[in-house]
Amino acid sequence: MASSTVPSSQPHRPPRPNLVFRQLRGPRSPAEFAAAVRRAARDIGERVSCDARYVHRVEAGEIRCPNYAYERVFLHMFPGRTLTDLGFAPRSSVRGRGARAAGDTPPAPTENPANATSENSGAYGPYGTQDRYDTYDTHDHEESDVLRRAFMTGGGATVAAASLNPYGLAPDASAPQRAVRRAGASDASALEEAVRQIRLLDDRHGADGLYRRAAAPLRAAYALLDAGTTRQRTADRLYSGAGELAISVGWLAHDSGRFDDARSHYAEALATARVTGDPGVEAHAFCNTAFLARDTGRPREAVRAAQAAQRVARPLGSPRLMSLLALREAGGWAGLADRTGCEQALVRAGAYFERGPSEADPEWMSFYGEAELEGLEAQCWSTLGDWPRAARHARRAAELQDPHFTRNIALYTAELADDLARGGRPDEAAEAGMRVLDLLNEVQSSRVRTMLAGTSRVLLPHRRASGVSAFLDRHGTPPRTV
Repeated sequence: MASSTVPSSQPHRPPRPNLVFRQLRGPRSPAEFAAAVRRAARDIGERVSCDARYVHRVEAGEIRCPNYAYERVFLHMFPGRTLTDLGFAPRSSVRGRGARAAGDTPPAPTENPANATSENSGAYGPYGTQDRYDTYDTHDHEESDVLRRAFMTGGGATVAAASLNPYGLAPDASAPQRAVRRAGASDASALEEAVRQIRLLDDRHGADGLYRRAAAPLRAAYALLDAGTTRQRTADRLYSGAGELAISVGWLAHDSGRFDDARSHYAEALATARVTGDPGVEAHAFCNTAFLARDTGRPREAVRAAQAAQRVARPLGSPRLMSLLALREAGGWAGLADRTGCEQALVRAGAYFERGPSEADPEWMSFYGEAELEGLEAQCWSTLGDWPRAARHARRAAELQDPHFTRNIALYTAELADDLARGGRPDEAAEAGMRVLDLLNEVQSSRVRTMLAGTSRVLLPHRRASGVSAFLDRHGTPPRTV
């Protein structure tokens, strides 16, 4: 990592997205494309640890030119093309790299990966492996320093603040660079604090304004894993924090309608958890995967992911966590139109919830209380078409919600408006919709806006009902931005 300590002689240039590479990925998710890259590497005898994070970095323009191993794989995947045809910069133009004569082939691999050594005992990323030729991708000026800066410029307790702008989570690109070092306990604390800040900002403002800003801290978190640490306790905290951060960023993608990105982040978190044997992060990743599967029309996957989460979480001793996971399962059964399965899961969720909180409850579950229990049950009954019952639970959820969770209040009220509209009570639906529109002045959530748009379509035939016309007119006006 010595190259990262050399001062730059060139001004910082913002990365230019690689639109060509994004087009070549096509409809595949980043994780699916990464899997295709690994398969192609095996076909030609290469070994690269490509994952969704690497694909994101290429498409974001942070990797201007891949190392030789990736170059061989990409040229194998796209015959007849050059690196520039794939949207990369010529190797000779990338700072800190030796130019190669035009037409030269990449050097053949000479090192046996079994003989490679590392200062990090193999803990490099979510898959627990490092590409033996990945020297540019993990240690180069252009790519590695950008990742580290968000967490490592301020040091210690100030690192999280350095990675947050007023909306949270923009990298401090102007901060002076320091020498790369091993990660320490202060970095782990900063990572944990960044996760808390993301959750706090999401609770208040919703995901739309946060997602893209959260990408830099996530990349920095995995760079901390690359940096290594001398203490196992610190390494465990770093991996746990990186996994939780991947889930939080995945949720921001999920709530803002970027479902492919969300799926990739959740999978990355799951892989990180399994590398270190962290059942808490694994259960959390499965929990969110189940939620995403339900929202994207894959109810059977939702059931299976929720059941997997319950198997992992049972030894953790948190009844509230088991309650939430049972609700995730109930949502999947509702999507399958299995009323009996849904009701049985709801009963389990309620029974676990009644046991009350415990010291084993995960920190990330701060949102889960009676209001969330009512809200998720409302969604189940809505999916099953029992509008009156869904409306009762949604109304109670909105009434019980702590005012701090502004986004959830908007979500439950939007659910209530939709249930009332579909249940034949257009005037009450319009009134609830008006309250949601008031909240959208401070909440940015594609999920809430999508729900409200569906409610508006249901209310269109009832324009003459009391309050409906006013709601439809106001809904058609773009909301004021904060």
